Parts: sequence; structure tokens; C-alpha cells
Amino acid sequence: MVDTAVAPPSLRALLARRDLHLRLVVEEHDLAPGSMDRPVRWVHSSDLADPTPFLSEGLVLLTTGTQFAGATDADYTAYVSRLVARGVRALGFGTEVVRDGIPPTLTQACMAAGMPLFEVPYRTPFIAVARAGAEAIAADAYARRSWSLAAQRAVSLAALRPDGLSATLAELSRQLGCWVGLFDAAGALRDAHPAGTLDSAAVDAASAEVTAMLRRGTRAAGAIRVGDTSVTVQTLGRGGHLRGALAIASDDLDHEARSVVTAVVAMAALALEQQDGLGRAVSMFRAGLVQSLIGDDPTLARRAARDLLGPLPTAPVVVALTPAASGRSTALTEWLERRGQEHRGEVFFGRGDDGLVIVVPAGARELLAEIADRFETVVGCSAATGYDGFSRALTQARTARDRVTTPGVADFADTARAGLIAALGSEAARTVAAGSLEPLRRHDVEQGSALVSTLDAWLANDCSHEATAHALGIHRHTVRARIAHAERVAERDLSSFAARAELWAALRLSE
Repeated sequence: MVDTAVAPPSLRALLARRDLHLRLVVEEHDLAPGSMDRPVRWVHSSDLADPTPFLSEGLVLLTTGTQFAGATDADYTAYVSRLVARGVRALGFGTEVVRDGIPPTLTQACMAAGMPLFEVPYRTPFIAVARAGAEAIAADAYARRSWSLAAQRAVSLAALRPDGLSATLAELSRQLGCWVGLFDAAGALRDAHPAGTLDSAAVDAASAEVTAMLRRGTRAAGAIRVGDTSVTVQTLGRGGHLRGALAIASDDLDHEARSVVTAVVAMAALALEQQDGLGRAVSMFRAGLVQSLIGDDPTLARRAARDLLGPLPTAPVVVALTPAASGRSTALTEWLERRGQEHRGEVFFGRGDDGLVIVVPAGARELLAEIADRFETVVGCSAATGYDGFSRALTQARTARDRVTTPGVADFADTARAGLIAALGSEAARTVAAGSLEPLRRHDVEQGSALVSTLDAWLANDCSHEATAHALGIHRHTVRARIAHAERVAERDLSSFAARAELWAALRLSE
């Protein structure tokens, strides 16, 4: 960190001014830890019995004690309590002006409240103390501005290095003297300085906060606290196209420090946007490989992917497909990109015509479940296959995906077990089914008959009048009469297998 070589304005710095001859009356060990080093915003004087309505937090107050004429012990206690509640940093008492020395009762009240109390001797005018405070404040402000300019210059120079983004983050960490982390668009920690210095609980909490902010898709800033650690988070990138987030483990950043962070946020966002161009080129390359695999010949895809992306997953594989909207998710593609780099040969992905195509080994289906859970999306997956059956597997994945509306893994095996009728459950098919059954349903309503339920039971019992009668608890002649009536109302010859199959399918689709 840049050394400003200027003591920040504090009570300790004020008392260190030998030309003022100030003397601490309440010993430091009787005060709360850090009382002597808290920042002082101004030095003010007042002899009002209650000056607090006219004071702001962070002041050192000077008084000659004229307000204490005839005061009781309770008055001193109440006076000091009001100052403490208002956030006054310390009380300076000017001696030999109104009375000799400092009232012992005032000293006792300050000790009890933990309020620093110091003596201002007669030869030191209050204006000199106020001027010393103002000079320290001005010097500190100048030093902070100088530090800010130097820090921004340092991070700008770091950005010119070959590893520009990582070097910039490292320099920001050095300048602020705290942990700095960069999270990617999937909410995972990508880079951190100093590495490994932030405990895992704080990192996990920051990652969860970043993930929530990125899912909202709008530029935002936030803060979290885990134990004694405070982490501020700032998204990177433009609204609707966030590239990640910058996290800083610091309790409080002043205006000058925030200006340095703002500069780094802008540089990081620019660097990520520049990387986005390369990312689009890689995305197009991946999409081309997907189209090559759809031809059921992996030879070209294997050769093209080997050097840039690594080997394709070893067959047998499972082909998966996400909805089109998920296929455009930067967070999902970056997460898969990182997963592919960390575990080469474990996953291949690329944009298809109507979603993101994902290929994993047949024994790694848990990766698809992790994707569905992490990104709250549907992932349709095929049966295990070789690359020579890639196009058929992609069709299976699409069929399974389109049958499910809630996030999760939709397995084609489940779709296949549900039967052909389940796969025909489109809105158009259900409309045709309702039309086929409408004359029968209308007749049941108007006449109070039970043609639909009887027909359903008859078909379910292999068109046996005896079995249907037993199932419904009626006579077989009643069943025969109702089926004959249903033939006339539906205008169908139910001795035909095709007519029976159509009505059975209509009943299943109408359930």
C-alpha cells in the first residue's frame, strides 16, 4: 500500500502536538480499545449545558466549564452521557479560565462512560487546538487524494501486463490491504489475492450473493457479513449481459478508496468484454462441431476439438439438451467452459438449433443433475449411445425435454416407459381427442347415461362384455346395449380395431 506518511486526524495525533501542551486526564487503559485512534472530523468549542443539538458525530468538544456552576453529580453524569450518545470523540477542558483544574466529578463521569478527557492549559487558546485539528484533517485529505491518484496509476500500469486482469486485482489488493476476488458469470471464484486468505465460509457466502445478483441480470452492488468479515460485491458488465462480480473483504472504504475500486471495476469490465469477443468465436466453433456430430460421424469433430478443447467424452455417451433460453445463458456456458478445462474429456457442449447441446460419458449423469439444479433449468437427456447414433440421441433428448416444464433432468427412458400416447400429448392431439369424445360426453350430460365410462372400461378389459360387466357391477347385456348405443352416438364401427384404438387413445389423452 502507498505510504502517505501523514498521521490521520485522531485524538492521539492531537495530543502528540507538543506546541499545544495538552494532557490526557483519563488514562488510556481506562478507555475502550481504539478510543484514542478513532478519526476526528472537527474540533469545536461550546459552554452550553447541552450542546448536542448543534454537534455532529466524530467531533472533539472543548469547554471552559461555565455551564457547571452549581452542578450536581447527576448533572455531570447526564452531560457526559449526552456527549457519548451523540458520538463525541473526546472532551477537552480549558483550565484556569473559569476555575482551577478540572472538576473531579467530571473526571469520574468521563471515566465511568469511557469518554477521553484532556486538559487544555490556560496558555493554549481553543483556536489553536481547533486550527491544529483542521490542519490534520486537511493534511489527511490531501494525503488520501495523493494516495488515490498513485493507486489508480499503479493499477493502470498493472493492467498493461500480459496477465493484465489478474495483475490489476493483485495491485488493488495491495493498495487496499485486503482480500480481493473476481467471480465469473456462473458465480464461481475465478481469481483471488492474496490467495487462500479469506475463510471458506466467507467465500461461499460471497459466491451465493454473487450468484443471486447475476441471476437478477441487473447491475448492482451489495454487502454481506460472515462473522467478523464484511465483503462488498459489485457486478461487472452491462445490464442483461453481466460478466461476473468483484468482491472486496473490507469493513469500510472511504471516498478515495472507492474511487480506486471504481477504476478497477471499469477496467475489469472492459477486460471481460474484450475476452467476450474470443468467447463468441469459440462458441461458434463449438456450434460447428455440434452440427458435425449430428452427421453421426465424429471423425472431424474429434480432430478439430482435440487441440483447442481437448478430447470428446469417451463413448458410450449421453446427449443432453437445454431449452433455448438456457442455451443463451452466459453463466451456464462459462461454468461448462471452466468445468471442461478442469476435467478435460468429461464434458463437451455447444449451441444447437434450439438449445445447448451437452455431451457427457454415460456414467456421468450426475453432472446433468448439477446443471439443472444450479441453473434452474430443464435438461433432457438421451439413452446411452455411441457417436454414430448422435442425431437419434439428440432427438431423444429433445423429446424428453419437451415433455417436462419444471427444472430437473428429463430422461428419455422415462418418456419411453410412459408409452407412445404420452409422447403425443401435444395441445393439438388433446384438441382432436376432445372432439372425438364430445358427442359421447354431451349425450351423457343430456341423457344421464354412462357411455364414456362404460366404453372406457370395455376397452380396458379387452372389449370383453363379461369382464366389463364384472368391473362395473352391471349385467353383461347392459354393457352390450351401452356399447351399441355408443357406436351410434360416436358414429363409429367399434368392431374395427382402428376405431377402438382411436377412442382408447382419445380417452388416454383426455385424462
